[in-house]
Amino acid sequence: MPPRRRFGKRLVKSFLPIVLVLALALVSSLSFIVYCVTRPTRRPYVVTPESFARISGRALKVTDEKWTNRDGRPARGWLLKGTEGAPAVVLLHRYGGDRSWLFNLGVKINEATSCTILWPELRGHGENPLVGWTSLGVRESDDLLAAMDFLQTLKSENQKNLVGASFGVYGVELGAYSALKAAAQDDRIKVLVLDSISGSPDELLNTAVSNCVAIDNSLVHSLSRLAMKVYMLGGYESTTACDLAKSLRDQRVMLLSGAEAGRLRDSTAALQSCFPNPGNVQSRIDLPLSGFSLPSATGEQGEAYDRVVIEYFDRNIR
Repeated sequence: MPPRRRFGKRLVKSFLPIVLVLALALVSSLSFIVYCVTRPTRRPYVVTPESFARISGRALKVTDEKWTNRDGRPARGWLLKGTEGAPAVVLLHRYGGDRSWLFNLGVKINEATSCTILWPELRGHGENPLVGWTSLGVRESDDLLAAMDFLQTLKSENQKNLVGASFGVYGVELGAYSALKAAAQDDRIKVLVLDSISGSPDELLNTAVSNCVAIDNSLVHSLSRLAMKVYMLGGYESTTACDLAKSLRDQRVMLLSGAEAGRLRDSTAALQSCFPNPGNVQSRIDLPLSGFSLPSATGEQGEAYDRVVIEYFDRNIR
């Protein structure tokens, strides 16, 4: 064997272990990132129906319900029944939040509109989640549609349909993107209140990755997207919120955000020009408080924010 060839083989053999170690380190790092972003931090509920009743002195008939998502996985949520035949309003929390973050707002919407209220737990969120991982908005829209299907199976005390044909959806960040995506597929959703909406699952993924590894790097983000596609067996997709908005028809939409939402305020503001019927869209992106940090709001701030949301549903949901 010529000396050059022997030298080349020795060089390859010497570098091969290094390459394998680097490849293993890369795969391990990406696996950690995917695990971290798909399993957000879970905290105890801010409030539960039981604790709310003790604090407020009001006896609310809120039940803990379960149903099946369209991919066959289990789902759960709190339910507060409204007037027979009235619409339903579904409230979707942000990434890293849970259904308790929006409990007080839902109770107020029920009192003002007599609508049935459902607080679903987005997959991968809440205490002891039934589905252990989040898809960052890819599957959550279908989960919302399954929740609406469940609501339309409910009967009143007179054994008539409890919920009418129309739905309103309130969502924050991940919840807002999921609501918009569902509305682009299903005409039953008539009213949307979208707070600090993420521009796409990729944007949400980038933020989650940066929080997990404290690195805001385009290469890391690109590799993380590739890892998510592998993890979801090719099912990961990142349709932009603007593209979804363009496919809406006659839904009424309110966009909300504030300075505290950071880049999400910009993505929310940019969305306004994407809707095909601007006359159906209202925007309030200058709020001192947004739904992004609603659980930490003071009483006066929270009341002012809640009023904006409640009045919009009250005017439009019927």
